Amino acid sequence: MNRCDWCKSDDQYIKYHDEEWGVPVYDDRKQFEFLVLESAQSGLSWLTILRKRENYRIAYDNFEPEKVAAYDDKKIDELLSNQGIIRNRRKIEASINNARKFLEIQKEFGSFNSYIWKFVNQQPIMNSYQNISQIPATSALSDVISKDLKQRGFRFLGSITIYSHMQATGIVNDHVDSCFRNTVAQNNLY
Repeated sequence: MNRCDWCKSDDQYIKYHDEEWGVPVYDDRKQFEFLVLESAQSGLSWLTILRKRENYRIAYDNFEPEKVAAYDDKKIDELLSNQGIIRNRRKIEASINNARKFLEIQKEFGSFNSYIWKFVNQQPIMNSYQNISQIPATSALSDVISKDLKQRGFRFLGSITIYSHMQATGIVNDHVDSCFRNTVAQNNLY
């Protein structure tokens, strides 16, 4: 079975690639989960974050944005002492801030899903690449979304992070053409 080259080195990567990466996400809690994880990943490998994902799920109350938005200094100290997650104060504080901003977007648009998918008219972007070296780290669209989120007060969500989020949540499909997941996506068989 052909897969994208980036995932072949680790079973957890393969599972993520085969079951999640590039699959459209329409659930707000799942969108928030990926925002937290993608911003935590900044400067690290995605595999590092995947290995800590369950720890994040526990530490971040199953990624319920309402709960995360209510975190206080005591909770920040608790997270900073949690060896199962990335213990970076700025990233942790950004995740709490972003939860609050996430709730504001839900209030304004009815859901975060409505907000994020409006940038692509509710349809995933289906790219065509022969190999992973052709896949960009950013796009004009990730620049636009990142800028909009920053104007809304989000932090740690630059264009690279947002492009990764778009890939993770299926807003953009960057499976290489020879990957079996590309065929699945092209035929809407998620």
